[in-house]
Amino acid sequence: MGPAVSALSDAGWVVQQVTSSADAGAEIRESSASVAVAVFGRVVPAASECHALEDLLEDTSRVAWVALVEPGALAHPLMRHLIAGYCHDYLTAPFQTQQLLHAVGHAHGMALMDARAPIEGARKAAKEMLGESKRMQDIARILRKCARSRAPVTITGESGTGKELAARAIHRQSGDASGPFVAVNCGAIPGDLIQAELFGHTKGAFTGADREKIGRIEAARAGTLFLDEIGDLSLPLQVNLLRFLQEGVIEKVGSHQSIHVDTRVIAATHKDLEAAVKRGEFREDLYYRLNVLWVELPPLRERIGDIELLARTYLDRFSRLHESRVMGFSKQALNVINSHDWPGNIRELVNRIQRAVVMSDHRLITPADLDLDRRSVNRGPHTLAQVRATAEKEALQRSLRYSGNNIAETARTLGVSRLTVYRLMEKHGLQHNAPGMP
Repeated sequence: MGPAVSALSDAGWVVQQVTSSADAGAEIRESSASVAVAVFGRVVPAASECHALEDLLEDTSRVAWVALVEPGALAHPLMRHLIAGYCHDYLTAPFQTQQLLHAVGHAHGMALMDARAPIEGARKAAKEMLGESKRMQDIARILRKCARSRAPVTITGESGTGKELAARAIHRQSGDASGPFVAVNCGAIPGDLIQAELFGHTKGAFTGADREKIGRIEAARAGTLFLDEIGDLSLPLQVNLLRFLQEGVIEKVGSHQSIHVDTRVIAATHKDLEAAVKRGEFREDLYYRLNVLWVELPPLRERIGDIELLARTYLDRFSRLHESRVMGFSKQALNVINSHDWPGNIRELVNRIQRAVVMSDHRLITPADLDLDRRSVNRGPHTLAQVRATAEKEALQRSLRYSGNNIAETARTLGVSRLTVYRLMEKHGLQHNAPGMP
């Protein structure tokens, strides 16, 4: 560190030297520094120290970080993750003084122009988990914490909220990032095939099995297995999956030989698994095995401030992809984009924008291009009575889902009488005769 400090000081930089993450964070918060230099020695820090350093780099993303590393340090996955994810540039020792001055000067200039790509740029673009709202910033922090552990994760949220993107974000930031990411949609594979798809099969295990096949779990060895729509998995398969999670072993269809597989599991569902457990549709022991860590993704309509950001991002992406003449959105289009409820969430947004880019005859996308009638805007100002009615309906629907549509339990949850529950259901147009209702 000494030669680097001297070189920077001699070049006119004001240098403040600290030796801990805590001191560095305090110094940056109290100063107007635009550049920070992190020095990594030959010994790679322990995992806990790397995590503390990651928190520092994230919390001080307003400055441009330059890393100075000893040879061989970049071979460690944690070091690569920190430098690639948070640093503007890095130099490997030995380096020339001019190289250091150039790297620091360039980082300073980019920081002043706010054109560098810290967390909001390079990392979010790589993960495609775009969003500047506080809700999504909280989600990003949760995903980073999940990435630090190999414990199973369950991601919940409405269809189209980006559950697979969240799973990929966890994988990319984890120590398994160099391993495979294998995604399986449990609801899309026929029930008679999913056992063999997940666990593999031997030659001759069943009609048509003309060769041995490796299952998705084994294919994800030393990586991440993403089980989407886990709530659609049959009870017999849930037993087999539970054994794998408990013991780390699988058996191929047609074989009794146990195979040890070191695979991290991330599950996702749009269903209420707790309610499914109560209905006997999902094993309680499997639920707790999968739900060690959990992430709930918000629907797009609740991501205030993110909708327009996402719309502009995908417009730019599809305009370049399709070599379109479209340049942006009309004011009316932006109004309906921000006013639409987006029941299909991000998937719907992407679909509408891609179609509009391809089909539009205008330089600016219109509401008609998006197939969103301006007269259907429903996200404008609401009266207090409308807000209360919406909150009342959502609370009722959540309680009904949680109780498996049991009226008595819903009444106890809401703290009202059964008669009130029936009255509210009639008021909001909800069915009286749903399964499980007495």
